[in-house]
Amino acid sequence: MSNTPQTRRVTLASRDTLVQILETLPGAFFVVNDTETIVYANVSAQTLTGATREDVLGKPLWRGAPQLVSTALYQAVQQTRQTRKPAEVEYVSPVTRNWLHVQLSPTVGGLMVQIHQGRAAARREALVPQGERPCIEDLDGLLSRIGVLTPEGIVLEVNEVPLAYAQIRREEVIGQPLAEARWWSFYPTSQEQLRAAIARARRGETVHFETVVHPKKGIDHHLQVAITPHMDADHHVEYLVFAGLDITARKRAEQQLKESEQSLRVLAETLPQLVWVVGPDGLNEYVNQRCCDYLGLTAEHMQSNPWAHLPFIHPDDRAGSQALWQHALDTGTMYEHEERLRNGQNGAYRWFLTRGMPMRDDTGQILKWFGTSTDIEDQKRIEEVLRQSQERIRALIDSNIIGIVSLEEEEDVLVDANEAFLHLTGYTREDVRSKTLTRAKIIAPEQPLFQHALQELAERGQHTPIETEVVCKDGSLLPIVTGSILLQKGPRQIISFVLDNSARKELERRKDDFISMASHELRNPLTALKLQTSLLHRQLVKQGTLDQAPALASMEAQIKKVIRLVEELLDVSKIQAGKVEYVWETVDLDALLREIAETMQQTHPSHRILVHGALQTSLIGDPDRLGQVFINLISNAIKYSPDAETVEMDLSTSEDAVTVRVRDHGLGIPREQRDKIFERFYRAADPKKRAIPGLGMGLYIVAEIVKSHGGTITVDSAVGKGSTFTVILPFKRDA
Repeated sequence: MSNTPQTRRVTLASRDTLVQILETLPGAFFVVNDTETIVYANVSAQTLTGATREDVLGKPLWRGAPQLVSTALYQAVQQTRQTRKPAEVEYVSPVTRNWLHVQLSPTVGGLMVQIHQGRAAARREALVPQGERPCIEDLDGLLSRIGVLTPEGIVLEVNEVPLAYAQIRREEVIGQPLAEARWWSFYPTSQEQLRAAIARARRGETVHFETVVHPKKGIDHHLQVAITPHMDADHHVEYLVFAGLDITARKRAEQQLKESEQSLRVLAETLPQLVWVVGPDGLNEYVNQRCCDYLGLTAEHMQSNPWAHLPFIHPDDRAGSQALWQHALDTGTMYEHEERLRNGQNGAYRWFLTRGMPMRDDTGQILKWFGTSTDIEDQKRIEEVLRQSQERIRALIDSNIIGIVSLEEEEDVLVDANEAFLHLTGYTREDVRSKTLTRAKIIAPEQPLFQHALQELAERGQHTPIETEVVCKDGSLLPIVTGSILLQKGPRQIISFVLDNSARKELERRKDDFISMASHELRNPLTALKLQTSLLHRQLVKQGTLDQAPALASMEAQIKKVIRLVEELLDVSKIQAGKVEYVWETVDLDALLREIAETMQQTHPSHRILVHGALQTSLIGDPDRLGQVFINLISNAIKYSPDAETVEMDLSTSEDAVTVRVRDHGLGIPREQRDKIFERFYRAADPKKRAIPGLGMGLYIVAEIVKSHGGTITVDSAVGKGSTFTVILPFKRDA
């Protein structure tokens, strides 16, 4: 025998190898059996669950790792068990609120569960089965005498131990053929094996073999058997000694080891990582097929050259990777590095997280390095997109285009502002740092529109941009357009943008001043022109020359239209300036509406104006202004239903108010325009409606008059079917 020391070889087909590989994985790794009990957990799993390995092992997955439990994980586990196919699931932990990415794979007698924190950072492929954690116990012992047989195999003596185990009385066994004994229950194949062994032993040969028996229902035992002939003085076989050793535990351990070895290799070959094993000298001893396929190298090539992978590392990462790996080899410290590896098939580079962990013997000497390279390309792309997004946001915040402020919702205090906002309002950075600028100080709280925006912000997490005013440091009011969003995570904050609206407001003021001035300037000559036309009409009548009467009537009609437009412009100007005057008195609205209907019927014979219902009550209002409301609504109904024949008014009364509905059967109003038609100078974009004359002032004036009477006006419409305007007026107007 050679005296050369035998080198200890740690192969991938060993328990320590499996453990070391799993310990290098960047994510948590569990193995659960068919009862969903945790039989293995790596170090990262301990970190993720916050429990020791002893606390986790032996417990069901749902109790041993409560931080991971969710409806999504439970459904994935059940699916994998039923279909026996790998699965993936991503969900938020209900305890830590972190994203978890879980990969499940069926294995012999259970499942493998691999977990990563964060959104799926890399493209992962399904796992394949892994066996249960190997548990090998070596049983040493000598063959024990079980019984004595006649050369024909009839039982003469028997050990009490198997009888007691099988719960069989001794007298039921003695005299019976061993191969047919109920107390041992040989399988048919084992019976033939036993009969053949007895026949050989009867001829003087000592026979050794292994067999399987089942002394109890559902229980099998493996036996290592020896049948030894005992010779008499004439060298004839006197009896046979039947001896055996229970090797069930050893057989089970061997089977588990075999399954474990198969599962270990399957695991290494099917993990989404590139897996490699390196000796203490840096030489590759094993690489999985995924690693070979990605780099386009053979396992033999990589095992013969420790730096075979170096040309596949990106040139910018190569020096750092080589230095760090050499340092790990020299110092025995764990290796971890992000690097770009080139795909040998298409030449594209992808980011990988490469980790290596040393395995040491009892003396601390490094026996092997176990490593994995995990594809993190998607994660790096997400990080780059996030970085670019943050840069764009920072550029916007740092610009002077738009003011941006941040307020703490709980204390309602301004905690941050960009330079654009400070420049607009005159506040300083010190004013912001002092946290004395509250929302009540910088926004006039009595503004109803702003209060509505706050309510919308609380309900929806954001509000529609509004026009309001901000109080500057010098006390002046700056017109602004502002919008806000509510950040729910962490300390609740409100982020608002602020745009200077003073130029637009000044332009509107000038426009209103011009309209008001122009309306007043036009009113006097129009009044004079109307008077002169009336005088001319009288003179023609006196002279009996009525040949020019049709032309004169046309002139009078056009003058009336111009006067009406001027009056509407004046009303708009008064409304904007808050100078509309009302004469409040008791109004018989029923009589007023019927009078309006009769007058409109005479001037618009193309449509029948129908009045349904009656109002048996009076209310406080301005009769002229209320008449202006319903004349405008009926005129619009006639104007926007050119092909219809009727316009209807429905009158009804409730306990506190009257309701008047004006309904037409005309063009209708699209849904997106219904909230805009009451705005000043708004005109519909529909070409059919653009052909109808008007400046978009009527409904604005109507809405303001109704509002001044404490009432409401709404519209319900369907395109091509007509519109219904509903006016609700209270009996008593609030002061």
